[in-house]
Amino acid sequence: MFKNKITDIFFDLDHTLWDFEKNSAFTFQKIFKEQEINLEIEDFLRVYVPANLKFWKLYREEKISKTELRYQRLKSVFDTIGYDATDTIINTLAEEYINNLSSYNTLFPNTIEVLDYLQPKYKLHIITNGFQEIQEKKLRNSGIHKYFNQIIDSELAGVKKPNPIIFNLALNKAGALPHSSLMIGDSLEADILGAKSVGFHTIHFNAHREEHHTIAPIIYDLQEIKSLL
Repeated sequence: MFKNKITDIFFDLDHTLWDFEKNSAFTFQKIFKEQEINLEIEDFLRVYVPANLKFWKLYREEKISKTELRYQRLKSVFDTIGYDATDTIINTLAEEYINNLSSYNTLFPNTIEVLDYLQPKYKLHIITNGFQEIQEKKLRNSGIHKYFNQIIDSELAGVKKPNPIIFNLALNKAGALPHSSLMIGDSLEADILGAKSVGFHTIHFNAHREEHHTIAPIIYDLQEIKSLL
């Protein structure tokens, strides 16, 4: 499949290995109950999931801060739904969400199987735009930290994917060359186009069921990686 020999594989974490949507839903169920938020979780998530992706895009593009991301993604959803939530409640929920999110550890199907398959053959690494304080907990609590040599996050790099700086930092820390490196992630913009811009090979894990494209090989189940490598 890949003309050059791959030595290093870089994974995104959220929406690629760690099932963000499921773990996020569990977290909201818990904190809504604790804070007595009288909303059906399905109604909330129907609006929250696309809103969260939109605000993460703004965060990637340096248009909003981490604090604004955490506040605005909740504020906008409550406003859309018409639920009267004070700033105090929103800020409490934002803090409790971060405090509790990494305690849920659902991985995408076949994650462990694929990592077990890849680890003897390649050096494995993580490149994530997630917040440093919780990404480490996610990796450890879900039992997959041991698979990865280098874990590069956007706070360490000072920039976010798709900025080439974070990919070059990852290559440097891994001691890898772009033509022998493979990036696997869910975001066409951040993971695939970002990695390709510095010479990586790429595989698009199409977790969001985006339109078909020819930019990179597309997979819908992590197990498909085994047939490509």
